[in-house]
Amino acid sequence: MPEIVELLASPIHRFEGRPSDGPAPAPPGELVPSLRIRAGLGVVGDRYFAKPAHRDASVTVISQESLPPGAGLAAVRRNILLAGFPVDDLIGEILTLDSGDGPVRLRVNRKAHPCAWMDVTVAPGTWKALRGKGGVRCTPLDDGILRVGPVMVTT
Repeated sequence: MPEIVELLASPIHRFEGRPSDGPAPAPPGELVPSLRIRAGLGVVGDRYFAKPAHRDASVTVISQESLPPGAGLAAVRRNILLAGFPVDDLIGEILTLDSGDGPVRLRVNRKAHPCAWMDVTVAPGTWKALRGKGGVRCTPLDDGILRVGPVMVTT
Protein backbone atom coordinates (compact mmCIF):
# COMPACT_ATOMS: atom_id res chain seq x y z
CA MET A 1 0.00 0.00 0.00
CA PRO A 2 1.30 3.50 -0.78
CA GLU A 3 2.38 5.66 2.14
CA ILE A 4 2.91 9.32 2.87
CA VAL A 5 6.41 9.23 4.37
CA GLU A 6 6.91 12.93 5.13
CA LEU A 7 5.02 16.21 4.87
CA LEU A 8 6.57 19.69 4.72
CA ALA A 9 5.03 23.13 5.22
CA SER A 10 7.81 25.71 5.37
CA PRO A 11 7.04 29.38 5.93
CA ILE A 12 10.38 30.44 4.41
CA HIS A 13 12.26 30.00 1.16
CA ARG A 14 15.58 28.42 2.20
CA PHE A 15 17.29 28.22 -1.20
CA GLU A 16 18.32 31.80 -1.92
CA GLY A 17 21.52 33.05 -3.47
CA ARG A 18 24.10 30.61 -4.77
CA PRO A 19 24.09 26.94 -3.81
CA SER A 20 27.76 27.23 -2.81
CA ASP A 21 26.64 29.63 -0.03
CA GLY A 22 24.46 26.88 1.47
CA PRO A 23 20.77 27.03 2.40
CA ALA A 24 19.28 29.17 5.13
CA PRO A 25 18.62 27.27 8.38
CA ALA A 26 15.38 25.32 8.52
CA PRO A 27 12.70 26.83 10.72
CA PRO A 28 11.52 24.59 13.54
CA GLY A 29 8.51 22.46 12.74
CA GLU A 30 8.56 22.51 8.93
CA LEU A 31 8.28 18.70 8.80
CA VAL A 32 4.79 18.02 10.08
CA PRO A 33 2.56 15.00 10.80
CA SER A 34 -0.32 16.53 8.79
CA LEU A 35 -0.98 19.21 6.20
CA ARG A 36 -4.10 21.28 5.75
CA ILE A 37 -4.75 21.81 2.04
CA ARG A 38 -7.00 24.59 0.70
CA ALA A 39 -8.53 24.34 -2.77
CA GLY A 40 -6.82 26.70 -5.20
CA LEU A 41 -4.55 28.11 -2.48
CA GLY A 42 -2.14 25.36 -1.43
CA VAL A 43 -0.68 24.18 1.86
CA VAL A 44 -1.67 26.26 4.88
CA GLY A 45 1.50 27.64 6.49
CA ASP A 46 3.68 27.06 3.43
CA ARG A 47 5.70 29.83 1.77
CA TYR A 48 3.65 29.52 -1.45
CA PHE A 49 0.18 29.50 0.16
CA ALA A 50 -2.24 31.83 -1.67
CA LYS A 51 0.51 33.37 -3.82
CA PRO A 52 -1.02 34.14 -7.24
CA ALA A 53 2.20 33.25 -9.09
CA HIS A 54 2.21 29.78 -7.52
CA ARG A 55 -1.47 28.79 -7.60
CA ASP A 56 -0.92 26.14 -10.28
CA ALA A 57 2.11 24.80 -8.43
CA SER A 58 1.23 25.34 -4.78
CA VAL A 59 1.45 21.66 -3.78
CA THR A 60 4.46 19.56 -4.77
CA VAL A 61 4.68 15.77 -4.61
CA ILE A 62 7.73 13.55 -5.08
CA SER A 63 8.11 9.77 -5.03
CA GLN A 64 10.46 8.39 -2.40
CA GLU A 65 11.76 5.92 -4.97
CA SER A 66 13.22 8.85 -6.96
CA LEU A 67 15.45 9.96 -4.08
CA PRO A 68 18.74 8.53 -2.84
CA PRO A 69 18.41 6.54 0.42
CA GLY A 70 18.08 8.83 3.42
CA ALA A 71 17.06 11.94 1.45
CA GLY A 72 13.83 13.62 2.48
CA LEU A 73 11.68 16.68 2.03
CA ALA A 74 13.90 19.05 4.01
CA ALA A 75 16.56 18.54 1.32
CA VAL A 76 14.36 18.67 -1.80
CA ARG A 77 11.73 21.18 -0.61
CA ARG A 78 8.63 19.35 -1.86
CA ASN A 79 5.45 19.17 0.26
CA ILE A 80 4.56 15.46 0.05
CA LEU A 81 6.93 12.49 0.00
CA LEU A 82 4.96 9.52 -1.32
CA ALA A 83 6.29 5.94 -1.22
CA GLY A 84 4.96 3.13 -3.38
CA PHE A 85 3.43 5.24 -6.13
CA PRO A 86 5.21 6.92 -9.06
CA VAL A 87 4.13 10.51 -9.74
CA ASP A 88 6.43 11.85 -12.45
CA ASP A 89 4.32 10.67 -15.40
CA LEU A 90 0.99 12.05 -14.11
CA ILE A 91 1.09 15.40 -15.94
CA GLY A 92 -2.47 16.36 -16.91
CA GLU A 93 -4.07 13.85 -14.51
CA ILE A 94 -5.93 14.23 -11.23
CA LEU A 95 -4.07 12.60 -8.33
CA THR A 96 -6.33 11.77 -5.39
CA LEU A 97 -4.83 11.12 -1.94
CA ASP A 98 -6.85 9.94 1.06
CA SER A 99 -4.95 9.35 4.29
CA GLY A 100 -8.10 8.86 6.36
CA ASP A 101 -9.70 12.30 6.49
CA GLY A 102 -11.32 12.16 3.07
CA PRO A 103 -9.98 12.56 -0.45
CA VAL A 104 -7.84 15.47 -1.55
CA ARG A 105 -7.66 15.88 -5.34
CA LEU A 106 -4.60 17.48 -6.92
CA ARG A 107 -4.47 18.53 -10.57
CA VAL A 108 -0.98 17.58 -11.75
CA ASN A 109 0.14 20.50 -13.92
CA ARG A 110 3.85 20.06 -14.61
CA LYS A 111 7.10 18.54 -13.49
CA ALA A 112 8.97 19.97 -10.51
CA HIS A 113 12.43 20.20 -12.04
CA PRO A 114 15.39 19.73 -9.73
CA CYS A 115 17.95 22.51 -9.35
CA ALA A 116 21.64 22.84 -8.54
CA TRP A 117 20.74 23.09 -4.84
CA MET A 118 20.17 19.30 -4.87
CA ASP A 119 23.93 18.76 -5.22
CA VAL A 120 24.40 20.71 -1.98
CA THR A 121 21.41 19.59 0.10
CA VAL A 122 21.29 15.91 -0.92
CA ALA A 123 24.62 14.82 -2.47
CA PRO A 124 26.86 15.66 -5.41
CA GLY A 125 25.29 14.40 -8.64
CA THR A 126 21.70 14.54 -7.36
CA TRP A 127 20.71 17.43 -9.63
CA LYS A 128 21.52 15.40 -12.71
CA ALA A 129 20.15 12.14 -11.25
CA LEU A 130 16.76 13.74 -10.48
CA ARG A 131 16.17 15.11 -13.97
CA GLY A 132 12.78 13.77 -15.01
CA LYS A 133 12.18 12.42 -11.47
CA GLY A 134 11.97 15.59 -9.40
CA GLY A 135 8.27 15.27 -8.61
CA VAL A 136 5.25 17.23 -9.79
CA ARG A 137 3.61 20.61 -9.19
CA CYS A 138 -0.10 20.56 -8.51
CA THR A 139 -3.17 22.69 -7.93
CA PRO A 140 -5.32 21.49 -5.02
CA LEU A 141 -8.95 21.02 -6.05
CA ASP A 142 -10.33 20.27 -2.57
CA ASP A 143 -9.96 21.46 0.99
CA GLY A 144 -8.69 18.64 3.17
CA ILE A 145 -6.09 17.13 5.45
CA LEU A 146 -3.27 14.75 4.58
CA ARG A 147 -1.41 12.76 7.24
CA VAL A 148 1.81 10.77 7.39
CA GLY A 149 1.04 7.06 7.07
CA PRO A 150 -0.88 4.76 4.73
CA VAL A 151 -2.70 6.52 1.90
CA MET A 152 -5.21 5.49 -0.74
CA VAL A 153 -4.05 6.78 -4.12
CA THR A 154 -6.09 7.02 -7.32
CA THR A 155 -5.64 8.76 -10.65
